[in-house]
Amino acid sequence: MANKNRILVPEAREGLDQLKAKIANTEDPQKAKFEVAKEQQVSLNQGYNGNIKAKDAGKIGGHLGGNMVKELVKMGQQQLEQNRKDSH
Repeated sequence: MANKNRILVPEAREGLDQLKAKIANTEDPQKAKFEVAKEQQVSLNQGYNGNIKAKDAGKIGGHLGGNMVKELVKMGQQQLEQNRKDSH
C-alpha cells in the first residue's frame, strides 16, 4: 500500500520536523517517535519494528500526528485573528 502521508509542499519539511520535535519535547525530530514511545511505555527500537502491535504503533503515531494537527490549527487560528486585527 502506498504511503498517503506525503508532504504536498516539500519546502514545509523543515518546519514540520521542527514542530514534531517540539511536540515530542526533543531537539532532534528523528528522535521524536522514540521520546513518544518512551512516554507511552511502548518498546521501540532503532531499525525494524515490525514486531510491535498495531495498537502500540498507533499510540506513537496518533500522539505525534494528533498533537501536530492541533498545534497547526491553533497556529492558523492565531494567524487569522492577527490578520483580522490588522485589516480593521
